[in-house]
Amino acid sequence: MAQIVVYVLTALAAVVVVLTRLRLRGAGAAQRLDVGRFWPLLHTLIGTAALVVWTVFLVAPDDSVAGGPAVGIFGLGLFWFTTVIGLVVLMRWLPSKGRHASHAQADAWTSGPWLSVLGHLGMVVGVAYFTWAYWTATV
Repeated sequence: MAQIVVYVLTALAAVVVVLTRLRLRGAGAAQRLDVGRFWPLLHTLIGTAALVVWTVFLVAPDDSVAGGPAVGIFGLGLFWFTTVIGLVVLMRWLPSKGRHASHAQADAWTSGPWLSVLGHLGMVVGVAYFTWAYWTATV
């Protein structure tokens, strides 16, 4: 059962990485605070690497992957790094105050930050579950 949950959460992690990238592209991205281009790009690159490494760890037999369990640890590290970057990107929704602050832009996908909050806090829970599953050797 735990393996099925890990596989489903891995697929959902891919959705979060892709949707974050889609939501942040272009100048009209929904936001209050500009996080720049570096953080979303880093989120996409590290998130993609985390998905690839973690998927290789999940589907390959232990003896066929160079490094064996170390691949899983590396994948978890990449996932934790991606999650932290995602939370940094999520800060774009913090209210900006001051004379030069811009108002929130319209968002066609939601009427606010709820999709981003759901995705990124869900990633925290999902990566914590990955870590627990790895630690207890259920994957």
